[in-house]
Amino acid sequence: MSTFDEVVYRVVLTGPQVAVRDLAESVGAGAARTGQALKRLAALGLVRRVGRGQWEAVSPHSALSALLHLRRSETETVFAGVETEFAELHRLHRAGQLRSDPGALVEVLTGQEVMARKIEELSRSVTTHLWTLDKPPYLEPVGEPHHNERETSTTREWRERGVDIRGVYCLESIEPPGRLESILNLAALGEQSRLLPHLPFKARIVDRRVAVVPLAGGSKDSIVLVHPSGLLDGLIELFEAYWERAEPLLSEGLGVVEGPSEEELMLVRLLHAGFKDQAIARQLGVSVRTATRRVAALMRKLNAVTRFQAGVEARERGWV
Repeated sequence: MSTFDEVVYRVVLTGPQVAVRDLAESVGAGAARTGQALKRLAALGLVRRVGRGQWEAVSPHSALSALLHLRRSETETVFAGVETEFAELHRLHRAGQLRSDPGALVEVLTGQEVMARKIEELSRSVTTHLWTLDKPPYLEPVGEPHHNERETSTTREWRERGVDIRGVYCLESIEPPGRLESILNLAALGEQSRLLPHLPFKARIVDRRVAVVPLAGGSKDSIVLVHPSGLLDGLIELFEAYWERAEPLLSEGLGVVEGPSEEELMLVRLLHAGFKDQAIARQLGVSVRTATRRVAALMRKLNAVTRFQAGVEARERGWV
């Protein structure tokens, strides 16, 4: 909208109806120029003709809101196109680098401060996918309140952005006290969480454009960033293979026949994961004797003689 069109629009807003001749006089312009401005405003849905030479304003709330939504939609479409073009330019740049310097395929980072800064940077840049193979060691203590709060906040933010969040955990992942509960909280927020008895290494895949893996299996001192390449494609396929093999931590569509308590659900998941009474006691924060007693009570409720039978019965009831 030009400055002149805005002046005309503001004058139209001041009265219920206005004639072109009177409007032209008010804005100090000719009738022809004023009439052209009215036509442009009408095309934007801001004014309408109500009779020969008579105009009135459309409610600014509805008219400007519709115009704002239209402009926002156009801007988002343009921005999406820019992002696509940016990704293509980045791909071409990486491909050129790899041809001239195959070492650019991976980026090695050492030192916990440098590693933590890079991981934080990648976390802020997530837009479409965040896939994780999770196992110790961790750069910071997991299961602690401040760590759980940060994980919860970040997961909620990713879900609001529509990010596909998937985590494959192993028995070592949920060994630290309180860790299983925090993972289940993430699953309740929208993370798709699954469990395997064992994972050979840990990895994080961001937007299917970069993967982060330790330089050595149990190392906390160095990581490798794998950029778009056949190696990254292989890591993505490997994650998808582990994902298919893993068991969901939360029910994925089974009907619950008899609702369990929160503690019973926790026990079932721990038993299903293969935890012994001592490990269960650590997770629940109770003595081993108390943990054994609660497991026995759960098995009686499920009419199970063995822990394996308890897991089968719990699955049939839709508990896991």
